[in-house]
Amino acid sequence: MSAILLAVFTDYSDAERVRTRLVHDGFPTDRVELTARHDKGRAGLQPGNSAQLQFVQYFRTLLSQADERDFADALAQQVDAGGTSTVAVHPRGDIETLRAVELLEGAGAREVLGHDLQHNHSFERAASRTDGYWVRHFMPQNPTGADCIYCRLFPSHAH
Repeated sequence: MSAILLAVFTDYSDAERVRTRLVHDGFPTDRVELTARHDKGRAGLQPGNSAQLQFVQYFRTLLSQADERDFADALAQQVDAGGTSTVAVHPRGDIETLRAVELLEGAGAREVLGHDLQHNHSFERAASRTDGYWVRHFMPQNPTGADCIYCRLFPSHAH
């Protein structure tokens, strides 16, 4: 499982606003999930004969460690009862984690829980580990020394 931040809200509108804020801030929509009694989100896709069983399955998937199971079950019960909404964020790296925590706590989250944040998720790296332009790695050496892809594609045009 990947790194997860799970924020618990007592007010659905706060959860909805922070989801929108996270997306506007640059988090892809597939890495921000809102879950509530009347807005199941991905929990609604889980197997189960009732909403509560779907919520249990969903939160146990997110919080998969043995010591998190009781919290996942309690959270499923609270969401099913309608008094709690959650926003799950799947951050990539320390910068996104810190930014997500800042936004979630600033939006009035009752609680923010981190899961699997300590592991190195190097595959999920959004930027290069080295300085320089990515063009150098994929294109042959340019005799003009230009690193800009547009300069290489249109050498006679002034950029």
